[in-house]
Amino acid sequence: MTKFQDLGLAPALVKTVAAEGYEQPTPIQAKAIPVVLQGRDLIGLAQTGTGKTAAFALPILHRLCADRRPLRRRACRVLVLSPTRELATQIGDSFATYGAGLGLSQTVVFGGVKHAPQMRAMAPGVDILVACPGRLLDHVAEQTIDLSAVEIFVLDEADQMLDLGFFPAIKKVVRALPRVRQNLFFSATMAKEIRDLAGELVKDPAEVAVAPAATTAEKVVQQVLFVEQPRKRALLAELFADPGFTRTLVFARTKHGADRLARYLESAGVEAAAIHGDKSQGQRERALAAFKAGELRALVATDIAARGIDVDKVSHVVNFDLPNVPEAYVHRIGRTARAGAGGHAVSLVCDEERNLLKDIQKLTRQTIPSFDRRNDKDLARQQAVDAAVLRHQGKTGAEADVEAGRGPRPDKPAGGRPKHRRRPGAKANAGGKPGGAPGAGKGPKPPPKSDAGASKPKRRPQRRPNAAKD
Repeated sequence: MTKFQDLGLAPALVKTVAAEGYEQPTPIQAKAIPVVLQGRDLIGLAQTGTGKTAAFALPILHRLCADRRPLRRRACRVLVLSPTRELATQIGDSFATYGAGLGLSQTVVFGGVKHAPQMRAMAPGVDILVACPGRLLDHVAEQTIDLSAVEIFVLDEADQMLDLGFFPAIKKVVRALPRVRQNLFFSATMAKEIRDLAGELVKDPAEVAVAPAATTAEKVVQQVLFVEQPRKRALLAELFADPGFTRTLVFARTKHGADRLARYLESAGVEAAAIHGDKSQGQRERALAAFKAGELRALVATDIAARGIDVDKVSHVVNFDLPNVPEAYVHRIGRTARAGAGGHAVSLVCDEERNLLKDIQKLTRQTIPSFDRRNDKDLARQQAVDAAVLRHQGKTGAEADVEAGRGPRPDKPAGGRPKHRRRPGAKANAGGKPGGAPGAGKGPKPPPKSDAGASKPKRRPQRRPNAAKD
């Protein structure tokens, strides 16, 4: 069995890792650490939760300690890019934990907080900078961060970072880096197109894969429940009646949907909070801290959290909505069954999501066991009870139906097109709608306003008889 001391790491790092309770490296660590120590470029593929962060953090710390150099102002020796604030924070925490007592400096930079503290932290220069692309580019444009001294460039969750939406930002960052550097790419999934893009940024990379691309963790027990879309919330409440759902991540497709689900679970007696991109950094940190401390049974999240939540003992992951991108499913359910523990993943699938389920099963090369809860009378009764409770709370019939999942949003008819709203004080035509036939049911036209905005109408000049035309 390989041990950390067999990988060539400094004794101080081996001692720190042992103090954290790790005796043997995971497969990705055992294969990646020697390659990184050699200074080679690397593309590492491994399942979520298998220790990818330590696979690059430990050898980077070793190399920095072995070759200490004076720091340049506003510069860094190592740059780690992360797609989310939460993941950036956790990577920074890992470097701080493993590098305790080594005398290396580091900071984390992301959006949603003030620039000034980040500028002060970067002013003397740091050994390690962990950053999100958007805020990093802001600092580069303001010349408060200098990337010309980067020796090691790390791209974590490379498949998402190199997606079409992130690639322009990555190219801007790369243009600011020195040409001679080491590049490390780590991810749980790597589609062929994304790998081609990564190939443009690395030179003669070593590829380390400890599991086939897009493989789900072996100890996750997966399950699909077929149910009508309007009855998903009633089924979710039923799931939480099981006391085994002690620490559960619930994934929703939209930010608005995540907020509504959190409110619904709270009303059902389940301690819950929502986390997504519209929440402030303080709100996100408080919700995540409460979830880690066991104060919340449910944390409702959008996919932004799939790449950034590293919480021990997550008992269940519930996909309230299936993701549009099948690779995101692997990251979602990877939040449970971490560090060798077991876990459960439950997906609520309506008829409109069957094609998404097929894509997931094709990507993961497996058939997920399924159970049919459609036309369930218990769920229908619970849905009716939810609507009645909302009406009792003062919701209108349409609002209650929406909150209970029984109807369309009040500002959208069944056909999906938004209703036209009249301006305050505007008069309707004979059909009760604006924009009807000319002259149909219209009242007298109001007097035109003057250019100066005065309330008095313009006074027409009197025409002289037989006056010449201008």
